[in-house]
Amino acid sequence: MYSIAQYTDFFISYLENQIIDKEPKNLYEPINYIMSLGGKRIRPVLTLLTTEIFGTDYKLALQAALAIEVFHNSSLVHDDIIDEDPIRRGKPTVHKKWNTNIAILAGDAMIIQTYQYLQDYEPNLAMALTKAVNKMALKVCEGQTWDVDFETRQDVTVSEYLKMIEYKTGALIATSMKIGAIIAQTSPENCNLIYDFGLNVGLAFQLQDDYLDLFGDTPTFGRRLCGDIISNKKTYLYFKALEILSESEKQQLMKLYAARLEDNAKKIEIITELFLKSGVPAATQESIKKYTFVASEILEKINIDENKKTILRAFAESLMERRV
Repeated sequence: MYSIAQYTDFFISYLENQIIDKEPKNLYEPINYIMSLGGKRIRPVLTLLTTEIFGTDYKLALQAALAIEVFHNSSLVHDDIIDEDPIRRGKPTVHKKWNTNIAILAGDAMIIQTYQYLQDYEPNLAMALTKAVNKMALKVCEGQTWDVDFETRQDVTVSEYLKMIEYKTGALIATSMKIGAIIAQTSPENCNLIYDFGLNVGLAFQLQDDYLDLFGDTPTFGRRLCGDIISNKKTYLYFKALEILSESEKQQLMKLYAARLEDNAKKIEIITELFLKSGVPAATQESIKKYTFVASEILEKINIDENKKTILRAFAESLMERRV
């Protein structure tokens, strides 16, 4: 087994050799651009790590890890268009650097590339991997659709929001781990348990992302601080606040989230005050701890050595404890 930093380096080295230099430039340059912007590389690293957790050389999973990272980035290209985000990882988003049409086409091409990478495995393994990724991809689309729907609905509950992020974010992290288990040819029970472990880690990870958008360190977080508030993106903090605030405060919060302003400083200030008054920051951290604890309980059921459980547990906890 290697360290997380080493798995990250292994993947980045592999990724750097996958640059596509072909025509049309307006299709492949945006793909190379988004793939080179960095990020935490959590999903491909989880694929490599899980493969070795179940006793197989990580090198056999590099192609599948690349497929997962390409799919993830394709979803980011499309998400940035939907959310009208100008910044991704501290740089202009693809639709801002090029245009919306180019960004849509680049994202579509990346989805196709995802399946091309999986086809390089032997037929039975390729089929199993494709089946897992197909199931995940549809969940991501369903989750994204709910996310868009929630922008105009006034009756969304916290439980509905949690289901949305389970599909949009959790399923991708869970599948990143499951395909590592599939490549390692571990038992179906282990495959299902590692998926459930990853799902709960993914939920906690997204809640932490929601929290950090308001309370994170923007130079290292890599996107606009308070970008969710500026774009009126309703996150866990928003839905949780609606459960707690008085009726007049709820109306004030909903009105602010319906407004699009040139100067958002006052809007951010008032919303932050409402969140703090309702105790939302602490409530969000409690939910993060809950899902991290559930993940740890699932981990105990997986048939692997205790030292490997310790590695997975430490990695999950490190994701939840980040402040950027």
